[in-house]
Amino acid sequence: MATPQRDELPVAGLTTGQLARLLGVSPTTLRSWDRRYGFGPASRADGRHRRWSPDDVAMAREMCRLTASGTPPAEAARTARLRARGSAGPDGPDEWPPVPSDRAEGSAPRAGSGLPLGRVRSECRGLARAAVRLDAEEVRELLRRAVAHHGPAVAWEEVMSPALQAVGRKWQSSGERGEQGEQYVEVEHLLSWHISAALRHYYLDAARPRRAATGAPVLLSCLPGEQHTLPLDVLTAVLGDEGLAVLMLGGSVPADALITAVRRVASLAVVLWAQTGDTADLALARRVAGARWGVRGARTQTPVLLCGPGWHQVTDAAEPPGLTYVTSLHDAVRTLTGLRRERTSR
Repeated sequence: MATPQRDELPVAGLTTGQLARLLGVSPTTLRSWDRRYGFGPASRADGRHRRWSPDDVAMAREMCRLTASGTPPAEAARTARLRARGSAGPDGPDEWPPVPSDRAEGSAPRAGSGLPLGRVRSECRGLARAAVRLDAEEVRELLRRAVAHHGPAVAWEEVMSPALQAVGRKWQSSGERGEQGEQYVEVEHLLSWHISAALRHYYLDAARPRRAATGAPVLLSCLPGEQHTLPLDVLTAVLGDEGLAVLMLGGSVPADALITAVRRVASLAVVLWAQTGDTADLALARRVAGARWGVRGARTQTPVLLCGPGWHQVTDAAEPPGLTYVTSLHDAVRTLTGLRRERTSR
């Protein structure tokens, strides 16, 4: 997140409201830090108005960085103050009194983001905090580290997805209470875009050099009108780790273009994503399953995997020939790696 440099700050210091806008947090959060941890500006103008000096601002920036990385607020406040005094860490001089814990012993950890996260990894809490602040740089860095450390599957299931779901629940509950739920729409868009970017970067720049993908590619596509490509980005990254080549067509692919691609590419399988019943076109899926490729007289068909909650909403619950309903990310990966084993063993 672009912020003014330290020498650009007003000489008189910033008000709490100005600092809140600078850091992307609410003034209530800053006042709460002061009340709980004694984490406030060092001086007051005219003895009344609180003014944050450049050193105070640097300390607050460090507090935001630490909490975004998953550090508990009480520990983050203590560390930020120590660093502001020139101490490198717990081994340096500590002239500050211990700060109180921000939660009672034995209680559930607080998300610190205003989102209903529950018990999640510390990386998820940090990601939620950064997303609510609209701190794009911190979101990007936290996602990069999560995918690099845990791999795309675990990072999605235990860091990315819980944060996205919490944003969605907050947005919905705010609307039901008559509050301004729109304030979380931009959070969801920011988070979704950066998650997609992190997963694509992992597939293109990390997974492929580590394990070269060989063999027929898996063709991934959203159906016409379906714009939710994020689940396919997750699958792409995981398949890259498994050494499978991927041909990603993206969102809202026209029906004729999808059929043409299936006929042109000797793919291992075709994965069709539908988020809602409105886009789960079973007739088109049958057309895809019936499309043949190869030389005349030896043409064959490609297995089709139906992924996404939309397929469960279609009225025809039967599984036609050539179509396989997939219920989860692990189910999709297991099915596709099994198809590869079958093809290589022939």
